[in-house]
Amino acid sequence: METQAVAWLAARRTLIDPDEAATDRVLFARKALIETAFLVGLRARLDPEPLDGDYTALLDQVEGIAARPSYRELIARDEAALLLYAGTYAALRLCGREDPEFRRLITQAAAGGYAAVFERIPYRQLDLLHTLELCGVPHTLPAVDQVLPFTLLCNRPNVIKLTDRDIYAITHTIFYATDFGLRQPRWPQGFDPGAAVELLEALLELTLGQGNADLVGELLCCLLCLGVRDSEEARRAWEFLTAVQEADGRVNGPAGVVHPGLADGDDAYRHWATGYHTTIVAALAALLDRSPRVARRPRPSAPAPRLPVEQPLRQAVAWLADTSLRHAPAATLPAAAAVAHGAGALGDPGLARPLLLDFSERLADAEAEVWQRHGMEVVGEFASGLRAHGITCASLDLFLKSTAAAVELLDRVPPQAVHNVQRLVALGLLAPQRAAALTGGTEAPPPALETTLADLPGAWKNYHLGQVAGFIRDAAHAGRAQHRITRDAVSFLLAQQSSCGAFGRPACDDPPSRERALMSWTQSAITALAAVHTAHGAALTSPQPGP
Repeated sequence: METQAVAWLAARRTLIDPDEAATDRVLFARKALIETAFLVGLRARLDPEPLDGDYTALLDQVEGIAARPSYRELIARDEAALLLYAGTYAALRLCGREDPEFRRLITQAAAGGYAAVFERIPYRQLDLLHTLELCGVPHTLPAVDQVLPFTLLCNRPNVIKLTDRDIYAITHTIFYATDFGLRQPRWPQGFDPGAAVELLEALLELTLGQGNADLVGELLCCLLCLGVRDSEEARRAWEFLTAVQEADGRVNGPAGVVHPGLADGDDAYRHWATGYHTTIVAALAALLDRSPRVARRPRPSAPAPRLPVEQPLRQAVAWLADTSLRHAPAATLPAAAAVAHGAGALGDPGLARPLLLDFSERLADAEAEVWQRHGMEVVGEFASGLRAHGITCASLDLFLKSTAAAVELLDRVPPQAVHNVQRLVALGLLAPQRAAALTGGTEAPPPALETTLADLPGAWKNYHLGQVAGFIRDAAHAGRAQHRITRDAVSFLLAQQSSCGAFGRPACDDPPSRERALMSWTQSAITALAAVHTAHGAALTSPQPGP
């Protein structure tokens, strides 16, 4: 991977020359120059062997550009862009091509009372400190370990809320703090390296789901910088990067990485501009992986916090039960089913009894269409709730018996109907032997995911609580209740519960609209939290491995 990637970059090295770029592409070329230079500098640090032909070609290109007064003297004229130039010098220095005049310009700018001291966000401050370190330029700025406590990485971010920009802040924090795997950082007090690895692996899952090779590559580099090699997510990342690398070595970047107007119909330029950074990242990952100088450390143990969901679930069930009593049962049957389900998961079916009694009486003479409209999942859950209390509902009993009779007449049911057949068996309306004949012994297929990993950040951003709850429910059913992504989704969901027990912030003033939204969200939250609560109970009661 590395050899092909570097060959592709070397073959297009003239494109990193600002003097050769069109006016509106000069800044982009300077950025590509520093990033390419830094890759070459890291190659010199991470591999004791001399540079090969393609790396040498890139280094010669960088050195030739940096030697021009039109490039290096911009440091004195644009101090805010110090890092664009200092990184180039650092790469030359690391490769043994010292340039005293270039160094003097950088030292003067760093000591000039602005370039090194204007306000930067924490990871950019780490970038400055790391670059000055590689340049060998003295300074009196706070050390890396004094900046780390203020970074996003060290403040337990919620995975589902992180934007691409946030993820880059995390990856670059790790790059600079670890000196690209060459040192063990002094992490802030209370920081858990296991949680950092867990975070990176969770983000890898999300970015793999999105097909973002640039972020996948950077996150993989971070695991390598932390010394982690035994990672299933890293294995998947390698497979992905290998699959997306093109025959000539290029790795395509994510959509939107280049402004549409920058290429201006120049397909060859667009092909380079949209791929050069991700190709550098892929080369860096391979370089870190093979470097004898990058530490390999035992994998830190991951934390296993268990979010308390029992009380929030209980409050939600109580609120939805009380609120549903004020509504027509034919329209709010799904809410009653959710109440019954949540109460059952809590092991406290009495929470649902008043609502079930009320609805059973008001629906005693309901038409079959009422039950048909809601489907077997809702009707079956409602019926199970009634059975748990010995409550009858004449119209429901009639509907279920007629449904079972109709199913009896079939020769076979399709796979998607297996779950409904199993419902009828659980309600005592269909013999298990007959159900086996109807299904051919086929297990019910897993339900389609309501929200995929790739959709989850968008669901948070657009406040689609039902989608977030659906993801949590499906993840818990799949045995992933304790996964970092699931835990963070649960944490977000719990923060949306008000003191009355309802879930959601409708941000509207119309009372009926507010209540409709709250009922819908709370219903979804109950099914999600019930799944998590049940999964926690299963984990507590499952056989534990011996010592």
